[in-house]
Amino acid sequence: MTTTAAPPTAAPPAAPRRSGAARGLVTHPTAGPLVALLAACLFFSFQSEQFLSGGNLSLVVQQVMVVGTLALGQTLIILTAGIDLSCGAVMAFGTIVMAKLAAEGTLPPLVAIAAGIGVCALFGLANGALVTFVRLPPFIVTLGMLNIAFALTHIYSEEQTVTELPGLLTGLGETFPLGRTDITYGSVLTIVLFLCFAYLLGRTAWGKHTYALGNSPEVARLTGIRTTRLQLGIYTLAGVIYGIAALLLVSRTGVGDPKAGQTDNLDAITAVVLGGTSLFGGRGAVLGTLVGALIVGVFRNGLQLMGVGSIYQTLITGGLVILAVTVDQFSRRKVRR
Repeated sequence: MTTTAAPPTAAPPAAPRRSGAARGLVTHPTAGPLVALLAACLFFSFQSEQFLSGGNLSLVVQQVMVVGTLALGQTLIILTAGIDLSCGAVMAFGTIVMAKLAAEGTLPPLVAIAAGIGVCALFGLANGALVTFVRLPPFIVTLGMLNIAFALTHIYSEEQTVTELPGLLTGLGETFPLGRTDITYGSVLTIVLFLCFAYLLGRTAWGKHTYALGNSPEVARLTGIRTTRLQLGIYTLAGVIYGIAALLLVSRTGVGDPKAGQTDNLDAITAVVLGGTSLFGGRGAVLGTLVGALIVGVFRNGLQLMGVGSIYQTLITGGLVILAVTVDQFSRRKVRR
């Protein structure tokens, strides 16, 4: 008697796999901030017909370029698990140095710009030396430098706004037409800087070492990375970026104002956090910081168009920061599990 084998049971259909590109897009650290930016733009476009106009969007980008450039330098430091509270005050001192030297004819305009950027780099070098060699906490070091830079700004400027600047200092504030919108050269410079550092952090050994330093300085040192030199260089490079932000600020305002940049350090940190960079170091992306700076600019511009007072704009921005840090904290806990 022969038996017939039962036909094999059909396997349940496999769940469709998400392609590698789609999965990478969803898990990319910039994806969340980008969705938030698009949602904010959509919301404010319904609240004000003026929001999506070319002139208004150009204004948002102009307002973002200074804080965004500051936030770029801040990102490098936060990736190493540090923080820089002095960036706004250092930038303000750089604006006064380059503006005063150029306006008074002490130095040629190009040399005055280099001097302003150089002064900011020296502040970064001093911050880095105290953090790396003296082993002081970055929070304390940069808090002290904030007060020093603030005082030097007012002493050197004699509480006077510097005006009648040479055209070379204000050239980045000039615009060129792009379609029906006028774009400043400074905005283009900011975007180029972000693209350059996105490449450096994502594609070079220096970038990989920076992330390793933020994840674990001791492990990075044991793998052969010269952590002291790397950290010192990052703080100095951040100072150079603050100097570039100082030039952008002068070009946008047309003056050297000793009162400028008083809250830009907090705005820069806000942009970094909203952009998905972890305050605990080792995780984040500079393009996320650019998106974070745009989120801040969009919210302030949109709320202003809606007639919301500036104090409420600050209140909402503070809430966004707390929300972003909370999300980062929960995501870190999930990774540890």
